[in-house]
Amino acid sequence: MLNILLAVMLAQAVPAAVTLPSDPVPADWVAVPDDELMVFTLANGHRFTVRLAPRYAPVHVANIRKLARAHWWDAGTSVYRVQDNYVAQWGDVTEKKPLGAGVVANPPAEYSHTGSTTVARLSQRDPYAEWAGYSRDGWPLAGNGATEWVPHCYGMVGVARDLAPSTGSGAELYTVIGHSPRALDRNIAVVGRVIDGVEWLSSLPRGTGDLGFYKTEAERSPIVSARLASELPAGERPHFEYRAADNPRFVAWIASRENRAGPFFTVPAGGADICAALPPVRKAP
Repeated sequence: MLNILLAVMLAQAVPAAVTLPSDPVPADWVAVPDDELMVFTLANGHRFTVRLAPRYAPVHVANIRKLARAHWWDAGTSVYRVQDNYVAQWGDVTEKKPLGAGVVANPPAEYSHTGSTTVARLSQRDPYAEWAGYSRDGWPLAGNGATEWVPHCYGMVGVARDLAPSTGSGAELYTVIGHSPRALDRNIAVVGRVIDGVEWLSSLPRGTGDLGFYKTEAERSPIVSARLASELPAGERPHFEYRAADNPRFVAWIASRENRAGPFFTVPAGGADICAALPPVRKAP
């Protein structure tokens, strides 16, 4: 009897967990498909994982998958450019390595697409577009009345290219490691987002050459492998989940990002930049 009374007293003493309208329920977390996850391993053992965005750049992503299955990045490639407050870029610095069969050297300009896939939007106009919002499956978007695109936010992965009409094959990639360079929106194909390990890119020494390129081979960070999670043994595959945006809890989450609550924030902002409100992604528990 004493144990029962003690248990009751303890239960009453511990306050119940506060549930906010913006808190997700378990069903809001959805597994990222294995063939959308790509793991890059550097020679120093550090890894970073990219979630691919095939809906928004289908030909470029098809190229990237072909290159990964052919183990194209496993030899002669590196992180060869790190420009402060801008990007870290990787691939073949000579741009002479053959791409292999089936890779489209110059895909269509997949910089935006017609229509809209948003299911929730920010309340304020985007500085670079008429609106900003989210797809159901966890991608930030910006758009106008005719088209939408994935914005250049921190961690987004784009396809390096030469001057137009070049669109880049997908062999040379970069990720944003500084303030969001939104002027690049609709000028380059965005093919994904670094969802794990971006610190291994953002913390690299800055290049001392023009535009942050490393001047010597010794400065570069070699890539030893790049694999789609779907190509890895089951026990080695990373697992991530995105938060679905087509529910009232996510709408409440948007409101919480636009006007931060709590004792620290005494002045409401009244809005949020899409790049300061990136949709949540987490490692699967």
